[in-house]
Amino acid sequence: MTEAARLRGVKVMVIDDSNTIRRSAEIFLVQAGCQVLLAEDGFDALAKVADHQPEVIFCDIVMPRLDGYQTCALIKKNQRFRSTPVIMLSSRDGLFDRARGRMVGSDHYLTKPFTKDSLLQTVAAFAPPPAT
Repeated sequence: MTEAARLRGVKVMVIDDSNTIRRSAEIFLVQAGCQVLLAEDGFDALAKVADHQPEVIFCDIVMPRLDGYQTCALIKKNQRFRSTPVIMLSSRDGLFDRARGRMVGSDHYLTKPFTKDSLLQTVAAFAPPPAT
């Protein structure tokens, strides 16, 4: 199955306080056939996760009010979303940041600025297999 076919219809949430990051991720994902949900911070995201049940979540780390680590931890504590992959997004690429992401339950780490290919490959790696 092609990557494009694998991504068609996958519900992806992008949580980032940067409008530029949200928009570029949205363009890449929509072109690939994904359904995209956008949230500008952790509180916004938590309300939308319950309503829309995304299959893959990208979460910025540095955000106002509720940072990415707190947001990821809250998503992972919820029984319904424990197995939903959360990929941390950050311009910081240190071992500490990666380790802290793992401690709160993140499944992967993507460094900003990301490329279209790295974003789509990450979604393909974590999206649930399509129902046959």
